[in-house]
Amino acid sequence: MRDRRRQKEAWKADWAVRKAEWRAREKRRKACGESPDYGRGPMGPPNAFTLLPWLLLGMGAISNVIKGETPNPWIGALGLLVFNSLYITLVFRAFDRRAREAASTRWCLAALGAVTCALALAYGGNWLLFFPLWGLATGAVVRGRTLGPVMFVVTGLAGAIAGLDEGWDTLGIAYGTLVSGMVTAAILALSETVKELRETRQELARAAVDQERLRFSRDLHDLLGHTLSVIVVKSEAARRIAPRDMDAALGQIADIEAVGRQALTEIREAVTGYRETSLAAELDRARGALTAAGIEPVVRQSGPPLAPQAAALLGWVVREAATNAIRHSGATSCEIEVRSTRERVRLVITDNGGGVGSTLPGSGLTGLTERLAAAGGTLAGGPVPGPGRGFRVTAELPVENPETAENEES
Repeated sequence: MRDRRRQKEAWKADWAVRKAEWRAREKRRKACGESPDYGRGPMGPPNAFTLLPWLLLGMGAISNVIKGETPNPWIGALGLLVFNSLYITLVFRAFDRRAREAASTRWCLAALGAVTCALALAYGGNWLLFFPLWGLATGAVVRGRTLGPVMFVVTGLAGAIAGLDEGWDTLGIAYGTLVSGMVTAAILALSETVKELRETRQELARAAVDQERLRFSRDLHDLLGHTLSVIVVKSEAARRIAPRDMDAALGQIADIEAVGRQALTEIREAVTGYRETSLAAELDRARGALTAAGIEPVVRQSGPPLAPQAAALLGWVVREAATNAIRHSGATSCEIEVRSTRERVRLVITDNGGGVGSTLPGSGLTGLTERLAAAGGTLAGGPVPGPGRGFRVTAELPVENPETAENEES
Protein backbone atom coordinates (compact mmCIF):
# COMPACT_ATOMS: atom_id res chain seq x y z
CA MET A 1 0.00 0.00 0.00
CA ARG A 2 2.82 2.38 0.84
CA ASP A 3 4.58 1.61 -2.47
CA ARG A 4 1.36 2.27 -4.34
CA ARG A 5 0.95 5.61 -2.57
CA ARG A 6 4.53 6.61 -3.42
CA GLN A 7 3.97 5.56 -7.03
CA LYS A 8 0.80 7.65 -7.19
CA GLU A 9 2.64 10.66 -5.79
CA ALA A 10 5.41 10.19 -8.38
CA TRP A 11 2.79 10.13 -11.15
CA LYS A 12 1.23 13.34 -9.84
CA ALA A 13 4.63 15.05 -9.64
CA ASP A 14 5.54 13.98 -13.18
CA TRP A 15 2.14 15.18 -14.42
CA ALA A 16 2.66 18.56 -12.76
CA VAL A 17 6.07 18.96 -14.41
CA ARG A 18 4.70 18.04 -17.83
CA LYS A 19 1.78 20.41 -17.38
CA ALA A 20 4.11 23.27 -16.46
CA GLU A 21 6.32 22.54 -19.48
CA TRP A 22 3.30 22.48 -21.78
CA ARG A 23 2.03 25.80 -20.43
CA ALA A 24 5.48 27.39 -20.83
CA ARG A 25 5.67 26.10 -24.40
CA GLU A 26 2.24 27.54 -25.20
CA LYS A 27 3.25 30.91 -23.74
CA ARG A 28 6.31 30.94 -26.00
CA ARG A 29 4.13 30.09 -29.01
CA LYS A 30 1.76 32.92 -28.12
CA ALA A 31 4.65 35.36 -27.67
CA CYS A 32 5.95 34.43 -31.13
CA GLY A 33 2.52 35.00 -32.67
CA GLU A 34 1.91 31.31 -33.42
CA SER A 35 -1.49 29.70 -33.06
CA PRO A 36 -2.10 27.46 -30.02
CA ASP A 37 -1.29 23.78 -30.47
CA TYR A 38 -4.52 22.21 -29.28
CA GLY A 39 -3.49 18.78 -30.49
CA ARG A 40 -0.67 18.37 -27.99
CA GLY A 41 -1.10 18.59 -24.26
CA PRO A 42 0.85 17.62 -21.19
CA MET A 43 0.61 13.85 -21.67
CA GLY A 44 1.79 11.79 -18.74
CA PRO A 45 3.11 8.24 -18.79
CA PRO A 46 0.54 5.42 -18.90
CA ASN A 47 -0.62 4.15 -15.53
CA ALA A 48 -3.24 1.85 -14.07
CA PHE A 49 -5.99 4.44 -14.44
CA THR A 50 -5.48 4.54 -18.22
CA LEU A 51 -6.45 0.84 -18.41
CA LEU A 52 -9.59 1.06 -16.30
CA PRO A 53 -11.90 2.63 -18.97
CA TRP A 54 -11.57 -0.58 -21.01
CA LEU A 55 -13.90 -2.21 -18.49
CA LEU A 56 -16.68 -0.49 -20.44
CA LEU A 57 -16.43 -3.43 -22.85
CA GLY A 58 -18.37 -5.37 -20.24
CA MET A 59 -21.33 -2.98 -20.25
CA GLY A 60 -23.27 -5.33 -22.55
CA ALA A 61 -22.95 -8.17 -20.05
CA ILE A 62 -23.97 -5.86 -17.19
CA SER A 63 -27.00 -4.77 -19.22
CA ASN A 64 -27.98 -8.40 -19.74
CA VAL A 65 -27.82 -9.05 -16.00
CA ILE A 66 -29.86 -5.95 -15.15
CA LYS A 67 -32.56 -6.72 -17.75
CA GLY A 68 -32.82 -10.31 -16.59
CA GLU A 69 -31.73 -11.68 -19.97
CA THR A 70 -29.08 -13.84 -18.29
CA PRO A 71 -29.89 -17.24 -16.76
CA ASN A 72 -29.03 -17.38 -13.07
CA PRO A 73 -28.41 -13.61 -12.85
CA TRP A 74 -26.94 -13.83 -9.34
CA ILE A 75 -24.21 -16.12 -10.61
CA GLY A 76 -23.58 -13.76 -13.52
CA ALA A 77 -23.43 -10.74 -11.18
CA LEU A 78 -20.99 -12.60 -8.89
CA GLY A 79 -18.87 -13.47 -11.94
CA LEU A 80 -18.82 -9.79 -13.00
CA LEU A 81 -17.75 -8.73 -9.51
CA VAL A 82 -14.93 -11.28 -9.39
CA PHE A 83 -13.77 -10.44 -12.93
CA ASN A 84 -13.70 -6.67 -12.31
CA SER A 85 -11.92 -7.13 -8.96
CA LEU A 86 -9.22 -9.35 -10.49
CA TYR A 87 -8.80 -7.04 -13.50
CA ILE A 88 -8.39 -3.92 -11.33
CA THR A 89 -5.94 -5.74 -9.06
CA LEU A 90 -3.85 -6.86 -12.03
CA VAL A 91 -3.64 -3.48 -13.77
CA PHE A 92 -2.53 -1.79 -10.56
CA ARG A 93 0.05 -4.51 -9.90
CA ALA A 94 1.33 -4.23 -13.49
CA PHE A 95 2.97 -0.85 -12.80
CA ASP A 96 4.92 -2.02 -9.75
CA ARG A 97 7.78 -4.27 -10.80
CA ARG A 98 7.99 -6.24 -7.57
CA ALA A 99 4.22 -6.77 -7.44
CA ARG A 100 4.11 -7.62 -11.15
CA GLU A 101 6.76 -10.33 -10.81
CA ALA A 102 5.24 -11.83 -7.66
CA ALA A 103 3.72 -15.32 -7.80
CA SER A 104 0.40 -14.00 -6.47
CA THR A 105 0.05 -11.83 -9.58
CA ARG A 106 0.45 -14.89 -11.80
CA TRP A 107 -2.24 -16.67 -9.82
CA CYS A 108 -4.55 -13.67 -10.18
CA LEU A 109 -3.99 -13.69 -13.95
CA ALA A 110 -4.77 -17.41 -14.09
CA ALA A 111 -7.89 -16.87 -11.98
CA LEU A 112 -8.96 -14.05 -14.33
CA GLY A 113 -8.58 -16.43 -17.26
CA ALA A 114 -10.61 -19.13 -15.52
CA VAL A 115 -13.44 -16.68 -14.72
CA THR A 116 -13.38 -15.34 -18.30
CA CYS A 117 -13.62 -18.80 -19.82
CA ALA A 118 -16.35 -19.86 -17.40
CA LEU A 119 -18.51 -16.79 -18.12
CA ALA A 120 -17.98 -17.11 -21.87
CA LEU A 121 -18.93 -20.80 -21.88
CA ALA A 122 -21.96 -20.19 -19.69
CA TYR A 123 -23.44 -17.13 -21.44
CA GLY A 124 -21.66 -16.38 -24.74
CA GLY A 125 -22.70 -13.27 -26.69
CA ASN A 126 -21.61 -10.05 -25.01
CA TRP A 127 -19.71 -12.04 -22.40
CA LEU A 128 -17.14 -13.00 -25.04
CA LEU A 129 -15.86 -9.40 -24.95
CA PHE A 130 -14.16 -10.22 -21.66
CA PHE A 131 -11.50 -12.10 -23.66
CA PRO A 132 -9.93 -8.86 -25.01
CA LEU A 133 -9.88 -7.58 -21.43
CA TRP A 134 -8.10 -10.73 -20.35
CA GLY A 135 -5.63 -10.21 -23.19
CA LEU A 136 -5.10 -6.59 -22.11
CA ALA A 137 -4.40 -7.65 -18.53
CA THR A 138 -2.01 -10.32 -19.82
CA GLY A 139 -0.09 -7.76 -21.89
CA ALA A 140 0.15 -5.46 -18.88
CA VAL A 141 1.46 -8.13 -16.52
CA VAL A 142 3.57 -10.48 -18.64
CA ARG A 143 6.79 -9.10 -20.11
CA GLY A 144 9.76 -10.42 -22.03
CA ARG A 145 10.01 -13.70 -23.90
CA THR A 146 7.16 -15.37 -22.04
CA LEU A 147 4.65 -12.90 -23.47
CA GLY A 148 4.47 -14.64 -26.87
CA PRO A 149 3.64 -18.15 -25.62
CA VAL A 150 1.18 -16.83 -23.01
CA MET A 151 -0.64 -14.68 -25.56
CA PHE A 152 -0.76 -17.65 -27.92
CA VAL A 153 -2.54 -19.69 -25.24
CA VAL A 154 -4.92 -16.82 -24.36
CA THR A 155 -5.78 -16.18 -28.02
CA GLY A 156 -6.24 -19.89 -28.67
CA LEU A 157 -8.67 -20.26 -25.77
CA ALA A 158 -10.56 -17.14 -26.89
CA GLY A 159 -10.88 -18.47 -30.43
CA ALA A 160 -11.85 -21.97 -29.37
CA ILE A 161 -14.55 -20.90 -26.87
CA ALA A 162 -15.90 -18.14 -29.12
CA GLY A 163 -16.11 -20.62 -31.99
CA LEU A 164 -18.64 -22.68 -30.06
CA ASP A 165 -21.04 -19.72 -30.02
CA GLU A 166 -20.19 -17.25 -32.76
CA GLY A 167 -18.98 -19.30 -35.71
CA TRP A 168 -17.03 -17.12 -38.16
CA ASP A 169 -17.27 -14.15 -35.79
CA THR A 170 -14.70 -15.98 -33.73
CA LEU A 171 -11.99 -14.27 -35.75
CA GLY A 172 -12.98 -10.87 -34.37
CA ILE A 173 -12.79 -12.09 -30.75
CA ALA A 174 -9.44 -13.84 -31.30
CA TYR A 175 -7.99 -10.87 -33.18
CA GLY A 176 -9.18 -8.40 -30.54
CA THR A 177 -7.68 -10.53 -27.76
CA LEU A 178 -4.31 -10.80 -29.50
CA VAL A 179 -4.10 -7.13 -30.47
CA SER A 180 -5.18 -5.83 -27.05
CA GLY A 181 -2.49 -7.88 -25.32
CA MET A 182 0.38 -7.20 -27.71
CA VAL A 183 -0.33 -3.48 -28.14
CA THR A 184 -0.62 -2.98 -24.39
CA ALA A 185 2.66 -4.80 -23.80
CA ALA A 186 4.39 -2.75 -26.52
CA ILE A 187 3.14 0.59 -25.14
CA LEU A 188 4.11 -0.23 -21.56
CA ALA A 189 7.53 -1.54 -22.63
CA LEU A 190 8.13 1.63 -24.63
CA SER A 191 7.05 3.76 -21.68
CA GLU A 192 9.46 1.94 -19.36
CA THR A 193 12.26 2.32 -21.91
CA VAL A 194 11.63 6.07 -22.15
CA LYS A 195 11.63 6.30 -18.37
CA GLU A 196 14.94 4.41 -18.15
CA LEU A 197 16.46 6.60 -20.86
CA ARG A 198 15.35 9.71 -18.98
CA GLU A 199 16.90 8.40 -15.77
CA THR A 200 20.06 7.45 -17.66
CA ARG A 201 20.27 10.94 -19.15
CA GLN A 202 19.93 12.48 -15.70
CA GLU A 203 22.60 10.14 -14.34
CA LEU A 204 24.94 11.00 -17.22
CA ALA A 205 24.35 14.70 -16.55
CA ARG A 206 25.21 14.20 -12.89
CA ALA A 207 28.31 12.19 -13.86
CA ALA A 208 29.39 14.96 -16.26
CA VAL A 209 29.00 17.54 -13.49
CA ASP A 210 31.02 15.38 -11.11
CA GLN A 211 33.71 14.88 -13.74
CA GLU A 212 33.89 18.61 -14.38
CA ARG A 213 34.16 19.28 -10.67
CA LEU A 214 36.98 16.75 -10.42
CA ARG A 215 38.78 18.32 -13.38
CA PHE A 216 38.43 21.79 -11.94
CA SER A 217 39.60 20.69 -8.49
CA ARG A 218 42.69 19.09 -10.05
CA ASP A 219 43.45 22.19 -12.11
CA LEU A 220 42.94 24.46 -9.13
CA HIS A 221 45.18 22.29 -6.93
CA ASP A 222 47.95 22.22 -9.51
CA LEU A 223 47.68 25.93 -10.25
CA LEU A 224 47.54 27.21 -6.70
CA GLY A 225 49.98 24.67 -5.27
CA HIS A 226 52.72 25.63 -7.70
CA THR A 227 52.00 29.37 -7.70
CA LEU A 228 51.81 29.73 -3.93
CA SER A 229 55.01 27.71 -3.53
CA VAL A 230 56.82 30.06 -5.92
CA ILE A 231 55.42 33.11 -4.12
CA VAL A 232 56.50 31.76 -0.73
CA VAL A 233 60.02 30.92 -1.98
CA LYS A 234 60.52 34.31 -3.63
CA SER A 235 59.12 36.12 -0.58
CA GLU A 236 61.64 34.33 1.65
CA ALA A 237 64.43 35.17 -0.78
CA ALA A 238 63.38 38.84 -0.81
CA ARG A 239 63.29 38.93 2.98
CA ARG A 240 66.77 37.38 3.25
CA ILE A 241 68.51 39.63 0.74
CA ALA A 242 66.65 42.88 1.50
CA PRO A 243 69.12 44.01 4.24
CA ARG A 244 72.08 43.44 1.90
CA ASP A 245 70.80 44.23 -1.61
CA MET A 246 67.57 46.17 -1.92
CA ASP A 247 67.63 46.16 -5.73
CA ALA A 248 67.79 42.35 -5.79
CA ALA A 249 64.96 42.20 -3.25
CA LEU A 250 62.86 44.51 -5.42
CA GLY A 251 63.54 42.19 -8.34
CA GLN A 252 62.21 39.26 -6.34
CA ILE A 253 59.12 41.30 -5.41
CA ALA A 254 58.60 42.15 -9.09
CA ASP A 255 58.78 38.43 -9.84
CA ILE A 256 56.14 37.79 -7.14
CA GLU A 257 53.87 40.35 -8.78
CA ALA A 258 54.36 38.75 -12.19
CA VAL A 259 53.68 35.27 -10.81
CA GLY A 260 50.52 36.53 -9.09
CA ARG A 261 49.22 38.17 -12.26
CA GLN A 262 49.97 35.05 -14.28
CA ALA A 263 48.17 32.93 -11.67
CA LEU A 264 45.08 35.12 -11.93
CA THR A 265 45.07 34.72 -15.70
CA GLU A 266 45.49 30.94 -15.46
CA ILE A 267 42.71 30.61 -12.89
CA ARG A 268 40.32 32.57 -15.11
CA GLU A 269 41.22 30.34 -18.05
CA ALA A 270 40.83 27.20 -15.94
CA VAL A 271 37.35 28.32 -14.85
CA THR A 272 36.24 28.76 -18.44
CA GLY A 273 37.72 25.37 -19.37
CA TYR A 274 40.01 26.64 -22.13
CA ARG A 275 43.36 26.49 -20.36
CA GLU A 276 46.12 24.49 -22.09
CA THR A 277 49.41 23.95 -20.31
CA SER A 278 52.52 24.36 -22.44
CA LEU A 279 55.42 22.02 -21.67
CA ALA A 280 58.00 24.61 -22.73
CA ALA A 281 56.41 27.28 -20.51
CA GLU A 282 56.24 24.88 -17.56
CA LEU A 283 59.90 23.92 -17.99
CA ASP A 284 60.85 27.61 -17.91
CA ARG A 285 58.73 28.21 -14.84
CA ALA A 286 60.13 25.15 -13.09
CA ARG A 287 63.67 26.29 -13.86
CA GLY A 288 62.98 29.72 -12.39
CA ALA A 289 61.19 28.37 -9.30
CA LEU A 290 63.90 25.80 -8.57
CA THR A 291 66.64 28.40 -8.94
CA ALA A 292 64.82 30.77 -6.59
CA ALA A 293 64.52 27.96 -4.03
CA GLY A 294 68.26 27.25 -4.15
CA ILE A 295 67.87 24.07 -6.20
CA GLU A 296 70.07 23.74 -9.28
CA PRO A 297 67.87 22.80 -12.28
CA VAL A 298 69.17 20.64 -15.12
CA VAL A 299 66.78 20.44 -18.09
CA ARG A 300 67.36 18.15 -21.08
CA GLN A 301 64.94 17.78 -23.97
CA SER A 302 65.36 15.72 -27.12
CA GLY A 303 63.22 14.28 -29.89
CA PRO A 304 60.54 15.63 -32.23
CA PRO A 305 57.96 18.19 -31.07
CA LEU A 306 55.03 16.82 -29.13
CA ALA A 307 51.32 16.96 -29.87
CA PRO A 308 49.46 19.61 -27.80
CA GLN A 309 47.62 17.04 -25.67
CA ALA A 310 50.78 15.16 -24.67
CA ALA A 311 52.64 18.42 -24.03
CA ALA A 312 49.81 19.69 -21.83
CA LEU A 313 49.73 16.52 -19.72
CA LEU A 314 53.49 16.49 -19.24
CA GLY A 315 53.38 20.19 -18.37
CA TRP A 316 51.13 19.33 -15.43
CA VAL A 317 53.57 16.62 -14.32
CA VAL A 318 56.52 19.05 -14.46
CA ARG A 319 54.56 21.63 -12.47
CA GLU A 320 53.54 19.15 -9.74
CA ALA A 321 56.94 17.45 -9.45
CA ALA A 322 58.80 20.78 -9.27
CA THR A 323 56.39 22.03 -6.61
CA ASN A 324 56.91 18.88 -4.52
CA ALA A 325 60.70 19.15 -4.88
CA ILE A 326 60.60 22.76 -3.65
CA ARG A 327 58.24 22.15 -0.77
CA HIS A 328 59.23 18.73 0.56
CA SER A 329 62.48 17.31 -0.78
CA GLY A 330 65.22 19.56 0.63
CA ALA A 331 67.18 18.84 -2.57
CA THR A 332 70.09 20.83 -3.96
CA SER A 333 69.66 19.73 -7.57
CA CYS A 334 66.82 18.55 -9.80
CA GLU A 335 67.13 16.97 -13.25
CA ILE A 336 64.28 17.13 -15.75
CA GLU A 337 64.69 15.01 -18.88
CA VAL A 338 62.23 14.75 -21.77
CA ARG A 339 62.87 12.14 -24.45
CA SER A 340 60.38 11.70 -27.28
CA THR A 341 60.08 9.51 -30.33
CA ARG A 342 57.34 9.30 -32.91
CA GLU A 343 55.57 6.68 -30.78
CA ARG A 344 56.17 7.54 -27.12
CA VAL A 345 57.50 10.29 -24.88
CA ARG A 346 59.20 9.75 -21.54
CA LEU A 347 59.58 12.40 -18.82
CA VAL A 348 61.91 11.75 -15.86
CA ILE A 349 62.28 14.20 -12.97
CA THR A 350 64.90 13.30 -10.36
CA ASP A 351 66.02 15.24 -7.30
CA ASN A 352 68.70 14.43 -4.71
CA GLY A 353 66.57 15.28 -1.70
CA GLY A 354 65.11 13.21 1.12
CA GLY A 355 63.14 10.90 -1.14
CA VAL A 356 59.69 11.88 0.15
CA GLY A 357 58.62 14.43 -2.43
CA SER A 358 55.52 12.79 -3.81
CA THR A 359 54.73 10.24 -1.15
CA LEU A 360 53.15 12.81 1.16
CA PRO A 361 49.37 12.60 1.64
CA GLY A 362 47.36 14.92 -0.59
CA SER A 363 49.90 14.89 -3.43
CA GLY A 364 48.53 15.96 -6.81
CA LEU A 365 50.29 13.05 -8.50
CA THR A 366 47.27 10.87 -7.77
CA GLY A 367 45.08 13.01 -10.00
CA LEU A 368 47.81 13.21 -12.65
CA THR A 369 48.07 9.41 -12.64
CA GLU A 370 44.37 9.21 -13.50
CA ARG A 371 44.79 11.76 -16.28
CA LEU A 372 47.70 9.96 -17.89
CA ALA A 373 45.94 6.60 -17.56
CA ALA A 374 42.94 8.04 -19.42
CA ALA A 375 45.33 9.03 -22.25
CA GLY A 376 46.96 5.58 -22.32
CA GLY A 377 50.03 6.60 -20.33
CA THR A 378 51.58 5.81 -16.97
CA LEU A 379 52.94 7.80 -14.05
CA ALA A 380 55.13 6.42 -11.27
CA GLY A 381 57.05 8.00 -8.43
CA GLY A 382 59.33 6.70 -5.72
CA PRO A 383 62.75 6.85 -4.07
CA VAL A 384 65.76 6.45 -6.33
CA PRO A 385 67.20 2.91 -5.95
CA GLY A 386 70.83 2.37 -5.04
CA PRO A 387 73.17 4.45 -2.90
CA GLY A 388 72.36 8.04 -2.07
CA ARG A 389 69.02 9.69 -1.59
CA GLY A 390 66.53 11.19 -3.95
CA PHE A 391 63.12 10.95 -5.50
CA ARG A 392 62.17 10.17 -9.11
CA VAL A 393 58.96 10.76 -11.04
CA THR A 394 58.58 8.98 -14.39
CA ALA A 395 55.80 9.66 -16.88
CA GLU A 396 55.25 7.94 -20.23
CA LEU A 397 52.71 8.74 -22.90
CA PRO A 398 51.88 7.58 -26.41
CA VAL A 399 52.25 10.58 -28.71
CA GLU A 400 50.89 11.61 -32.04
CA ASN A 401 53.01 13.42 -34.56
CA PRO A 402 51.66 16.98 -34.91
CA GLU A 403 52.09 16.91 -38.69
CA THR A 404 50.14 13.65 -38.92
CA ALA A 405 47.38 15.06 -36.74
CA GLU A 406 47.10 18.16 -38.93
CA ASN A 407 46.92 16.05 -42.08
CA GLU A 408 44.19 13.86 -40.57
CA GLU A 409 42.15 16.89 -39.51
CA SER A 410 42.47 18.46 -42.97
